[in-house]
Amino acid sequence: MATATQAEKARLRLRLRAARSALPATTRAAWSAGIIRRLAALPELAGGQAVLAYAAAPSEVDLDGWMRAHLGQGGRLYLPRVRGDDLEVLEVRDLDHGLRPGWRGVREPRAGGGVPPLDPGVVEAAIVPGVAFDRFGGRLGQGGGHMDRLLARLPHEATVIGVAFSVQFLGTGAGVVPMEEHDVRVDVVVTEQQVLRPC
Repeated sequence: MATATQAEKARLRLRLRAARSALPATTRAAWSAGIIRRLAALPELAGGQAVLAYAAAPSEVDLDGWMRAHLGQGGRLYLPRVRGDDLEVLEVRDLDHGLRPGWRGVREPRAGGGVPPLDPGVVEAAIVPGVAFDRFGGRLGQGGGHMDRLLARLPHEATVIGVAFSVQFLGTGAGVVPMEEHDVRVDVVVTEQQVLRPC
């Protein structure tokens, strides 16, 4: 039986997934570009950082432009792929040839080439999606706990950056993301409208 917190999470997921999916594709593309511009200005992502990112599902913030720029500037890029109840991390050097359709059709790194899964301990920053974020760094994921388990394995000093469209952000007066003990908060939230650094 679901707890009150789990039931509240489920209701919030339904509402905000619907809000995100209702955005026209042109709006999602324009807002993704705005988020990419804000990411490019973050000092935590400057230089050749080792960054964990993600390949977007159709209605999520599309980071392809940021990832291409990061690779073009000599940055190291890592993406997760689903393996059972866990995520493993692989380095990606080429977005055009280094990805394949994976779990639920979302692109993920190709295996092979003698590249073993990465120890998440080398990651300096992570850019993660979510269904919702709040002003305290609360993050609501898809519900499987995959990303929370991966984030818990990152070095303590790694900066975790949540990206979402403004319709997914719970600002003042809009409530907070219900959190459980295993849920990992983010250090920075970036939308097309703002960069927020929770207290």
